[in-house]
Amino acid sequence: MVSPRLTRRNVLKAGVAGAGLVMAPLALWPARAFEIGTGVLTTISDGNLVLPLSFSYPDAPQDELLALLEANDQPTDSLMPDCNVPILKTGDRTILFDAGSGANFMPSAGSLINNMTQAGFDPAEVTDVVFTHGHPDHLWGVVDDFDELTFANAAYHMGRAEWDFWRDPGTVDAMPEARKTFAVGAQNRLAFLEERINLFEAGAEVLSGVEAVDTAGHTPGHMSFLLHGGAEPVLIAGDAITHFAVSFMHPSWPSGSDQDPEMGIATRTKLLDRLAGDKALLTAYHLPEPGKGRVERDGTAYRFVASD
Repeated sequence: MVSPRLTRRNVLKAGVAGAGLVMAPLALWPARAFEIGTGVLTTISDGNLVLPLSFSYPDAPQDELLALLEANDQPTDSLMPDCNVPILKTGDRTILFDAGSGANFMPSAGSLINNMTQAGFDPAEVTDVVFTHGHPDHLWGVVDDFDELTFANAAYHMGRAEWDFWRDPGTVDAMPEARKTFAVGAQNRLAFLEERINLFEAGAEVLSGVEAVDTAGHTPGHMSFLLHGGAEPVLIAGDAITHFAVSFMHPSWPSGSDQDPEMGIATRTKLLDRLAGDKALLTAYHLPEPGKGRVERDGTAYRFVASD
């Protein structure tokens, strides 16, 4: 008798967590869902990151940064942003925006598959994975522990500029030493998508009701996505906006996570201004749970107001 092939999906179905395999812990908050027309957008937690302040905001005024974090009941030795993965269920499509960290980035992240299962989503039923960009916490989960595609039946979509950047053989050498693993990891994982990838430009309707919005700066081809079809549009901003306090109160502070900090500032400021003016719903990868809300002007700055 031939034994069944050992895959992550078979392991999860068999429930063999005690077989020496270490699964990421479940997140501490449940999936959140809201309607967009006839579709439903659900936010699934992939856990959280732990980032030193020296990485996140090395060039910000440190006394003001620490005061802002303290005022918002945040740790002052590191940032621990949530990772919120949106899933849009519309018609016969189940669309995942980004793929989470997977098991090999940070021990505090990588909970996406477990939490999807808890929320009633089967990874095998995901029809599309749409990427905002190629950083580890958004891309590395596309391949599982057994070097198989986590979402085996999905089509994959990425902006052409982002794909070209990470696939360029010279990107690894051009990256700062601290980010070389980002490039190596991206190239390894994108190689699995070579025959499945759909490349698009800003302004394209990637899928029905999903419009690509150019938000470059965090990475060279970073895309956000405007969801149409409901009473009001919803913007999935990826990492164009990264911190619920700093990004809103001080959008002009350079972020160490942006590959082009000056472009990141320009994109962030323009996006916040547009969102505040339009009063559109916003969901972004690293906003606090439930990961969605609105942008309001606060003097010369902005504030994020979470919504249930």
